[in-house]
Amino acid sequence: MVDMSSMASQDADEDDCEDEDEAIDEPLAPDQAKRLIQAILKTGTVSFSDHANKEMANDDMDAVDCTNVLRGGVVEQPEFENGSWRYRVRTNRMVVVVAFRSKEALRVVTAWRIP
Repeated sequence: MVDMSSMASQDADEDDCEDEDEAIDEPLAPDQAKRLIQAILKTGTVSFSDHANKEMANDDMDAVDCTNVLRGGVVEQPEFENGSWRYRVRTNRMVVVVAFRSKEALRVVTAWRIP
């Protein structure tokens, strides 16, 4: 279950919340990333960057849309960008990009509708 109280935007550096014991050996294969996303959606924490909130608003998306993409979408090969591994999760209509903060937390970096 997604912790809705953590859905608020957070400006903290991604490493601030990462515990040494909780570190992930990245990059993950897409199937490993998908399993971790599923586990975090059930019992972990999902947060949204300011950029993600802005892009979601631009495309008339909300947290429920992003959660649905993360649940049912296909995870693509990871890309290393801005100091962290990013995982693009795609459906036919939307894309959500996430970065793992730990084994119990992920951050939505950006999201958009496919035209």
